[in-house]
Amino acid sequence: MPTLTITNIRRPGSEKSETLTVENGLIKGWNIKPEGEIIDGNGATLVPAFIEPHAHLREPGQEQKEDLASGLAAAAAGGYGTVVSMPNTSPVVDDPAIVRALIEKAGRLGFARLRPAAALTRGQNGEQLAELSLLAGAGAAVFTDDGRTNENARTLRLGLEYAHSLGLVVSVHAEDAGLRAGGVMNEGAVSEALGLPGNPAAAEAARVARDLEICAMTGGRLHIQHLSTARALDLVRGAKARGVNVTCEVCPHHLLLTDEALRSFDAVYKVAPPLRTQADTEYLLAGLVDGSVDCLATDHAPHTRAEKERDLLEAPSGIAYIEIAFPLLWTHFGKGLGLQKLVELLTVDVARVLGWPAPELEVGQAADFTLLDLDTVRPVQPETFKSKAKFNPWTGQELRGWPVLTVVGGAVAFRRA
Repeated sequence: MPTLTITNIRRPGSEKSETLTVENGLIKGWNIKPEGEIIDGNGATLVPAFIEPHAHLREPGQEQKEDLASGLAAAAAGGYGTVVSMPNTSPVVDDPAIVRALIEKAGRLGFARLRPAAALTRGQNGEQLAELSLLAGAGAAVFTDDGRTNENARTLRLGLEYAHSLGLVVSVHAEDAGLRAGGVMNEGAVSEALGLPGNPAAAEAARVARDLEICAMTGGRLHIQHLSTARALDLVRGAKARGVNVTCEVCPHHLLLTDEALRSFDAVYKVAPPLRTQADTEYLLAGLVDGSVDCLATDHAPHTRAEKERDLLEAPSGIAYIEIAFPLLWTHFGKGLGLQKLVELLTVDVARVLGWPAPELEVGQAADFTLLDLDTVRPVQPETFKSKAKFNPWTGQELRGWPVLTVVGGAVAFRRA
């Protein structure tokens, strides 16, 4: 692998211009004599490459929505060096051969690194555990039936126990299917005004409460995906205080958007769990600040435009925006959270949740990093996205904090023109 030197860069909080040299996929040194290909960083800020713990890349079987090439290229454009992909594909990722094939294909692409999640149960049917040991041996990073809720409490118990013996976490879409019923948006004043079936906050809270009890009895490691309500966060906070081994993530769209957006009847705002109230968004943001929320995830969920142009009752749930996640966060929350905290929520905190070593920009460490232009304002232009989903709620919005270079394993995975 050729040597690469990045000049004229800054570390967070410093105005000093520095140089970083990488060789054979590792950081060779800071401020040594430049070698190999030389790239001018133009004063951008260097941070560890982000880690995405929850993204839908749709391969195998749903490549009309996204595939490994488009999804991992989009991730690299967003500053992400590693992506954990969800297993609710067609076929489901419940076979070690599929895990290996995905990793091998992604490795040939040269974009973000792939760490597939595998299904907790066969076919994600919620009943019989998948071959967890074989899946872990093939490279599965997480076990989850994301896309479906785990209705059988005993199966989740066994999964937590088995996964814990393998040193892996079980992540869950915590939502009571019976209470959710056919809800397409948050149940409340807006859903009543629009005459749309609602999904109550209690659906999330009730399932979080159950799963926390199962986690406590097993001693396993539980991660709750895309937390969306204040009540559920209170339950997680209380469980942590009791020593339960639980973590949780929040997505930017649950911080930036509320159920008021559904007054447009535009299915681009339909997500699962749904957009909640302003009070919920403010409470989740406070949880990021005080550490109750462990990390940030995008739940990047691409669909075709035709699918999202259906009415709210029929359209699928999901927003695809991994390429603009950091600019959205930096523009709207940078002053409140600060750069160091925001980067930690996207890097070292994700690594801690997954049980991985914390990324460091030190000599001898993996050369996975991102250069951020924290000041230049650019509009969101979905037509330029690497993702196949070239639409989102923020089209045209002026944002700061754009990734300009992403290096993964010492090789350039993305460079902004």
